[in-house]
Amino acid sequence: MFGKRGNFGSTPASPAPAAAPPPSSAPAAAPQGGRAPESHRAPERRSDEYYQTKSMIFGALIEAIDLSALAKLDPENAREEIRDIVNEIIAIKNVVMSIAEQEELLDDICNDVLGYGPLEPLLARDDIADIMVNGPTKTYIEVAGKIQLTNIRFRDNAQLMNICQRIVSQVGRRVDESSPICDARLPDGSRVNVIAPPLAIDGAALTIRKFKKDKLTLDQLQRFGAISAEGAEILKIIGRVRCNVLISGGTGSGKTTLLNCMTNYIDHDERVITCEDAAELQLQQPHVVRLETRPPNLEGTGAISMRDLVKNCLRMRPERIIVGEVRGPEAFDLLQAMNTGHDGSMGTLHANSPREALSRLESMITMGGFALPSKTIREMVVSSVDVIIQAARLRDGSRRITHVTEVLGMEGDVIITQDLFVYELLGEDAQGKLKGRHRSTGIGRPKFWDRARYYGEELRLAAALDASAEKA
Repeated sequence: MFGKRGNFGSTPASPAPAAAPPPSSAPAAAPQGGRAPESHRAPERRSDEYYQTKSMIFGALIEAIDLSALAKLDPENAREEIRDIVNEIIAIKNVVMSIAEQEELLDDICNDVLGYGPLEPLLARDDIADIMVNGPTKTYIEVAGKIQLTNIRFRDNAQLMNICQRIVSQVGRRVDESSPICDARLPDGSRVNVIAPPLAIDGAALTIRKFKKDKLTLDQLQRFGAISAEGAEILKIIGRVRCNVLISGGTGSGKTTLLNCMTNYIDHDERVITCEDAAELQLQQPHVVRLETRPPNLEGTGAISMRDLVKNCLRMRPERIIVGEVRGPEAFDLLQAMNTGHDGSMGTLHANSPREALSRLESMITMGGFALPSKTIREMVVSSVDVIIQAARLRDGSRRITHVTEVLGMEGDVIITQDLFVYELLGEDAQGKLKGRHRSTGIGRPKFWDRARYYGEELRLAAALDASAEKA
């Protein structure tokens, strides 16, 4: 027991303790009926009486507990200590509540002290893809491609900001009025974005792109219908034979997930270096160096940009360079890396089609201040990029790989591409789900055939192309 006072029940605590550590008393929405979260049940809205009782017990807990001693414990033991003290407070103050209500209260308070408060039940669910907090009173989630409003709410904007600060401080970043925009990540790699007042008018806006605990593979994407069996086999070969790959798609289309899947087919004896704004890629290879950009400090200096990381990669003896997202002048350095012996490098970018991805790549290089003729930039793109994989989220919420496209070369000033696979929409069923099929375009000998033969994969590639042609 880490009690600081022998008789913490003798004087009533104030309803809103000023000494509460961040995050302070939070109206968490724990699952019903015990401690184990239930994946598909929305939390019920609690009464004001519940929050008043919780605030009173939380105040007594803060007076009774030694936070410095608690910080030395591992999370499980710390949780048990908090539960013991809260149970004692409930008994001393003669608080009347059912066993289920008491369990909910215990979970809520433990989440406030040790975790992310009201967000903990949502973070525990593996079926949620996104958590979107629009101020303290509105929290939305995305499940199965559809956005839903939840009953999760925070006490006030101060508590929401405390939780945001707790998240971003874990990766050495900060969010406040002087630096109101921040990208960060959770320990499991989930992507976090915070935009705080005064930029966010109705309270801090917190967005979490959650990653599943079980990492997806191309075989699983095939079972979900995101790609055909033959298309998945060709993507495995593309990853294995060190083609330079760009993964293109809109927001939420699954680009990072697909990039994670593609990296599963990198040989374990290759040295891989990743560059990201917030480190979210989780490669399984033993020889991986993970790099992350850094925002400026309080004096406005010390920022390390993505371009700095990509340029430094070239001095680190990489065999493959993987850029989490290409969104600026680092595109020029990535293309140079792809074109100077770092075959098999990969990156993602935002675009709605393979053709548009090439245009965006050219635009990003131009915006970086490189005074190069348009034809020179296109020649660099053609000599660097081998394959563009297009991902899309359809209007029914499903995600599909819609194009697997090769970059062939140039005719005059125009970049020539050819599609190996495309996704055709056929309509929708009675439930509103879109129906479609992945169709081979009948290309029997892609440009990377010689590369596949060099790596001994030409028979697998021929078999996959033949099988897809038979189904077309």
